[in-house]
Amino acid sequence: MTTFSAARRLGVVFFPAFDWAISPTHPEREERLLYTRDQLLEEGLFDIPGITEHRLDMASHAQLARVHFCLPSVAAVSTDSHLASAGGAITAARLVMEKKEDRAFALVRPPGHHAMRVVHGNRGFCNINNEAVMIEYIRDHYPRPDGRPLRIAVVDTDVHHGDGSQDIFWNDPHTLFISLHQDGRTLYPGTGFPQECGGPAALGRTINIPLPPETADAGYLYAIRHAVLPILEEFQPDLIINSAGQDNHFTDPLANMKLSAQGYAALNALLNPHIAVLEGGYSIRGALPYVNLGICLALAGLPADDIREPQWTPQSERQSARVTDYIARLCDAIVDIYRHPPAVPDEGGEEKDAHGRWWRRSKHIFYDTDMLREQQRESWRLCPHCTGLGTFETSSERVPRSFCLLLPRGACEHCRRAADSLARAARQGGRYAHVLLLDQDAAAV
Repeated sequence: MTTFSAARRLGVVFFPAFDWAISPTHPEREERLLYTRDQLLEEGLFDIPGITEHRLDMASHAQLARVHFCLPSVAAVSTDSHLASAGGAITAARLVMEKKEDRAFALVRPPGHHAMRVVHGNRGFCNINNEAVMIEYIRDHYPRPDGRPLRIAVVDTDVHHGDGSQDIFWNDPHTLFISLHQDGRTLYPGTGFPQECGGPAALGRTINIPLPPETADAGYLYAIRHAVLPILEEFQPDLIINSAGQDNHFTDPLANMKLSAQGYAALNALLNPHIAVLEGGYSIRGALPYVNLGICLALAGLPADDIREPQWTPQSERQSARVTDYIARLCDAIVDIYRHPPAVPDEGGEEKDAHGRWWRRSKHIFYDTDMLREQQRESWRLCPHCTGLGTFETSSERVPRSFCLLLPRGACEHCRRAADSLARAARQGGRYAHVLLLDQDAAAV
């Protein structure tokens, strides 16, 4: 008989994607969540009053296109499993935003945090950025009563740098993106350094905390207490989202960190996100069932002291003094970067044309799963009236040169006129295979 109940109502949205896998033996396959499902049922999680499992609603192609420029089309780069995974994140958001639950955890796959604004295929096991699709849905359907932009913080605790989420929110001053990850000098995707701190309209809104290999519970919790929480306190978000990657577990085959299931639970208890969305994690039997259980308990405000994964020993989460000292110095520097960001972005430069002043940079993006190389020219109009029109000239072995234009929320008339002029010229010039315009102030879908 249950003798306790959840301190916070928790909704769990579960989708294992039975029909999607990169290959039958690939780390990103359906077993990632099937063992979790067994564990949650075996431990009686859903017998606890206040913890409820919910069915998801599928996302639509139009909802994916609110975030991504999918080339050559949304259907070409996504499957029904991607629609379900993004839809699971949206379902979790609806539960919280409509106050049906206090917290929600979208236990879904495929993951998404390596999917960038422009998508040619799969990179880092990701095609569609589930959290970004969810955030656009939240902004579309749950605006602040006072009309001011909703302030959202995304804290990505996956072991790999969330380069796709960073790319999408790079010039958005109303979204704070924080990524704690294994140092990019030692792990894919090789990015996520402190100087990568945002675009011209959002300097200081991207925060990267590259942790050294063999960071354990103590190091992660120190970074949360001494860097993440102080920054969140100053940013004052309306909503906190955890990109809950679990591949920093000490048994994960793809990385070199030493976090435990109890460490994950303690991290979430400190962070106290409104919504968590599963990202990576490939220790299918030895970690994920226990970590997911710990996260669920933490989100529900319940203790996780009794969780122990089979291979845990005191040595498994022991952290060296060298790592501890490094993290302490790093966290001091990170808070200082948030408070005193640089005057200009870390790469690119300013140019001027008939449509105004622009910040431009060239990017070379490798799709490691699909073996594609994308060449991209990214530009942001330096506008005194809004965050600025964004344009992306892009091509790969799969997609001929194409032109994409992003009108951000609250775009001014100057940027709108520039977008119309540039799109018209691109369509008439015959240089581009595809010309796409995304207006984020258009009607919600």
